[in-house]
Amino acid sequence: MVKQGLILFIIINLTACWSYQSRQVPVQKGLLHDKINGMAIMAPPNPFEKNPMPDLKSIGINYVSLQPFAFFNKDQPDIEYDGYLWWGERKEGLIKSIELARKENLAILLKPQLLAYNQWVGDLAFDNEGDWLTFEKNYRNYILPMAKLADSMQVELFAIGTEMKLSAIKRPQFWRALIREIRSLYAGKLVYASNWDAYPLVSFWDALDYVGIDAYFPLTKKKKPSVDQLKKAWEPTLDSMRRFYETWQRPILFTEFGYMSLEGCAYKAWLLEKRKEATKLSEQAQANALQALLEVFGKETWWAGGFQWKWYADISTVLKEEEAQRDYTPQGKKALTVLKDLYQKE
Repeated sequence: MVKQGLILFIIINLTACWSYQSRQVPVQKGLLHDKINGMAIMAPPNPFEKNPMPDLKSIGINYVSLQPFAFFNKDQPDIEYDGYLWWGERKEGLIKSIELARKENLAILLKPQLLAYNQWVGDLAFDNEGDWLTFEKNYRNYILPMAKLADSMQVELFAIGTEMKLSAIKRPQFWRALIREIRSLYAGKLVYASNWDAYPLVSFWDALDYVGIDAYFPLTKKKKPSVDQLKKAWEPTLDSMRRFYETWQRPILFTEFGYMSLEGCAYKAWLLEKRKEATKLSEQAQANALQALLEVFGKETWWAGGFQWKWYADISTVLKEEEAQRDYTPQGKKALTVLKDLYQKE
């Protein structure tokens, strides 16, 4: 009898544990209808085969971000942004994208950013003043025409930089001067998109309209955590972010957030990306992570909203089917229903 009782006890506890891990927590419908419900659109290599804006509008998206990339080489002050960009990143592609968004009454974040194939831009730094000054001159020559374009198209929000961690920390005088110059050219709101681990070290938030955070915070090592477990994991970050807002008095905007549809997606995304082909698919893990983030922050008045990373206008032209299944995009996945429920007013 003792043995049978012990077996029954184990079965009951295992069942309860499984139920807690896998149960679906009802979505708080319409919670974010008055927030910035943004989506980052990946620039297509060629003109749109299909206009993506109506589909985004139908989800409840009210803002789109456009990311024209410029390129640099490791530890070099040069910036390349002419000649070989995809159509969606060039001026004509940006203008067309903005025009299509306007037809659906979608607001715009123009978010130019730097990319290299051998270095994260946040690690970019220089040993001597001359190289810093050359880089800053080149960056200014890249970003100011973008600001002029944003102003000419009446873009609502403009990002002065993205994840430029060491530059933002070491060279705040450059960024303050750049902000003043951009404001002389552009009438909209300004944000800087800091990496999740660097925003407390940035010292020029008072010169901007939003505190921007690319919110890839590592939460838990669990492969398929529940929504409740993820919400619990967010608590320390939520508390520190609330205090940060109270200090700076600037609304906090997640300039990027997102999860791959893989087990373990709520931990260190930058490491998971390197082994994503060998990691098990899990649309539920992605959906749970998005639901938890949006419900935790969606109730906070100081949180302005955010931009989901990411959406492909013509997905088949840039990703194979198996790549799309593992990607950050919610297209055709369980996460899409979560977004619709949270974004659309009941």
